[in-house]
Amino acid sequence: MAQTFDLILRGGTAVTPAGTQRTDIGCRAGRIAALGDLGTASAAEAIDAHGLTILPGVIDTQVHFREPGLEHKEDLATGTAAAALGGVTAVFEMPNTKPSTTTAEALADKVTRAKGRAWVDHAFFLGAAADNIEHLAEWERLPGCAGVKVFMGSSTGSLLVADDATLARVLGQGFRRVAVHCEDEERLAQRKSLIEGGAHPRRHPEWRDVETALRATQRLIRLAEAARRRVHVLHVTTAEEIAFLAEHKDLATVEVTPQHLTLAAPECYDDLGTYAQMNPPIRDARHRQALWQGVADGVVDVIGSDHAPHTREEKGKPYPQSPSGMTGVQTLVPLMLDHVSSGLLSLERFADLTSAGPARIYGIAGKGRIAVGYDADFTVVDMRAERVITHSWIASRCGWTPFDGRRVVGWPVATLVRGRTVMRDGQLLGAAAGKPVRFQENR
Repeated sequence: MAQTFDLILRGGTAVTPAGTQRTDIGCRAGRIAALGDLGTASAAEAIDAHGLTILPGVIDTQVHFREPGLEHKEDLATGTAAAALGGVTAVFEMPNTKPSTTTAEALADKVTRAKGRAWVDHAFFLGAAADNIEHLAEWERLPGCAGVKVFMGSSTGSLLVADDATLARVLGQGFRRVAVHCEDEERLAQRKSLIEGGAHPRRHPEWRDVETALRATQRLIRLAEAARRRVHVLHVTTAEEIAFLAEHKDLATVEVTPQHLTLAAPECYDDLGTYAQMNPPIRDARHRQALWQGVADGVVDVIGSDHAPHTREEKGKPYPQSPSGMTGVQTLVPLMLDHVSSGLLSLERFADLTSAGPARIYGIAGKGRIAVGYDADFTVVDMRAERVITHSWIASRCGWTPFDGRRVVGWPVATLVRGRTVMRDGQLLGAAAGKPVRFQENR
């Protein structure tokens, strides 16, 4: 008797734990049920994937979707639409909204807001602050919680953990890996005179210099060792940090962004002005090369977009009045596929950095690989497609990308979340039905 499935993807080249291979994929009840030649098997829906590459669903573990309080820049509906259009099947959203996500109530509010509006699966970080430390161990177990986020450098409202004593208290509470923005607040304050009164945006990496990043990262690791707590260092930007973190992989995992792997100073600031401004900054080609070496050597564990939209009006202000941050969730996959096409990394390494890597780091349940029993999350791409990234393609409410006009080879053509096709050939399909990401119990 022929097998029956809800969905079959036929004839695609899939990146699986057993290698990259031509295979059919059969799915039932939102999960992968069979791999191999499915022959005469039938399904309610079939996708002809011949000539296409099927990646495990891409998970972007660092996005800022601005809701609540800053919806003029972005909200959960527009941000997750951008994710789906870019081939991303799940996102972890950051806590620097208004109000900040520093309470159980604020976390639950975001989970509620996402229901029926989020196009992809999602989880939300709790922000560590001086007044909520004693609750973190309890709250990090709540449904929809991605973990705890720490800002060591200037951010929003109360979300600043600048001193070692407070950071040590945070690291002493709970058990999940803590995600950390590493910039030394004291050094930032000391060096702010470099840009006060106005400057060219190319001064941004001079103000927020290598030492600012390295000093914070070294402080974090020293305290993490004392607390025996695993940490995840977000958006690493310097050669010095890569070398240092390579010696501390027992406790620390490492994220880099497509922006820091693609752009370089000073050219990006001359070309883009404040639209190239983000924290930590885009640095010169020496550091970009070191990040790529970190990818090649396995020091880097994950790629996250750090999608942080601002309106054109806000970004158009003279530096340093202009805010830091740029869009990225929709361009992560095309940019990195272009780097695959150019030979800078393999498809298998890309899948590890965006699917298996996030699952390992955060203890995600049921996602991260194309394997029987796992969620039927797929990023389907055409590795031969040549496209130009444009402002008009961007679904984010702010409507711009620093990569406008960039030609890439490799493009997402379908996004499937738990067996549902939510994007096909550049169009969103059906209704927004993303759900909270599940996590392993012993994480």
